[in-house]
Amino acid sequence: MNTGDTAWVMVCAALVFIMTPGVAFFYGGMARRKNVLSILTQCFAIICLVSLQWVLFGYSLSFGPDTGYGIIGGLDWIGLKGVGQDPSSVYAGTIPHLVFMIFQAMFAIITPALMVGAFAGRMKFSALVIFTLLWTTFVYDPIAHWVWGSGGWLGGIGALDFAGGIVVHVSSGISALVVAILIGKRIGYEKQSFAPHNLPITFLGGALLWLGWFGFNAGSAIEAGGLAANAFVTTNTAAAAAGIAWALMEWKMDGAPTVLGIVSGVVAGLVAITPACGFVSVLSSMPIGLIAGIICYLAVTKLKPLLGYDDALDVFGVHGIGGIWGTLATGLFAAVAINSGGADGLLLGNTKLFFAQMVYLAVCITYALVVTWVLYKIVDALVGMRVDKQSELIGLDLTQHNESAYTVLE
Repeated sequence: MNTGDTAWVMVCAALVFIMTPGVAFFYGGMARRKNVLSILTQCFAIICLVSLQWVLFGYSLSFGPDTGYGIIGGLDWIGLKGVGQDPSSVYAGTIPHLVFMIFQAMFAIITPALMVGAFAGRMKFSALVIFTLLWTTFVYDPIAHWVWGSGGWLGGIGALDFAGGIVVHVSSGISALVVAILIGKRIGYEKQSFAPHNLPITFLGGALLWLGWFGFNAGSAIEAGGLAANAFVTTNTAAAAAGIAWALMEWKMDGAPTVLGIVSGVVAGLVAITPACGFVSVLSSMPIGLIAGIICYLAVTKLKPLLGYDDALDVFGVHGIGGIWGTLATGLFAAVAINSGGADGLLLGNTKLFFAQMVYLAVCITYALVVTWVLYKIVDALVGMRVDKQSELIGLDLTQHNESAYTVLE
């Protein structure tokens, strides 16, 4: 047991927790004023729901002893049976098993919360509750086990994901796109303005995300040491590069850089460096961030209008595309000199890692897409996913929660 490592990971767990309220503010400011409280409520409800699911059985499914073939953990640790104050013999040998468990819980919490932006203003709260529990159980938990769980098959083929590029961001980004398409476009989409109603709130959310991401990425070293330091610095560097890249693209294409643009760019960079932060050098994190800012900007401004889907707050364009790029970038830039537990990437002559990252992407994208589609159909049949037209026009704050963030509605 190491008290320094224990204190570090507990602080990082708290930082990752802050990211979910950060997401709520980030999305809330971009939403219309009549839906801002619904987004805050959904995000806080997800914290409560997944916290309980994780303790009862989610952690066991994700990290419990493998049931065979690397597909899913068993129920040996149901209700945290055997998960106590002593270190785990499998994970994080210098901190209490409970600390590792709660750190991972924060990842499980934020992942479905990221999806909220895609269907902002359209989903029933009852549907969100059921869908969140099902999605976390049948999408997040298996993918987490495949990559991070002891015996997980994707980890076994050498796929690398330091802090959740696919486990968190691609899984939620792809699933958000599926839900956005199935639930349908907002009333008036492409016919009226859906401009952000409060950009200072979005800025605050973005700042909280950047802060929390240090715990997200550097905490994934599970120790207070050099690897955590590398992940911390690469995280900040990639975020800065992506923020500048997005702002420059916006400046060139639209005539002016905006606060929404630079904050969105920073988040795109944070997403892209997530799988790579503990495997790449600080200098390598710069092109990872720069490219993330450019391609995520193009996904939001060009790809979405081209394909015609209504991902309200660009979850797929930032988290899906950014996570895909970051996963591939790990296969390009990874270096054993940075992390002896990793592998050299393609730029250092190793084709095997890049191939493993491609397999990892293909499998997880396909799985998330298919299972999310099935779960959507199930919940839609049970309670209906979308609110009625009148409720959508009035706004979910009043119709779903009997509250209003402001005294005057638009």
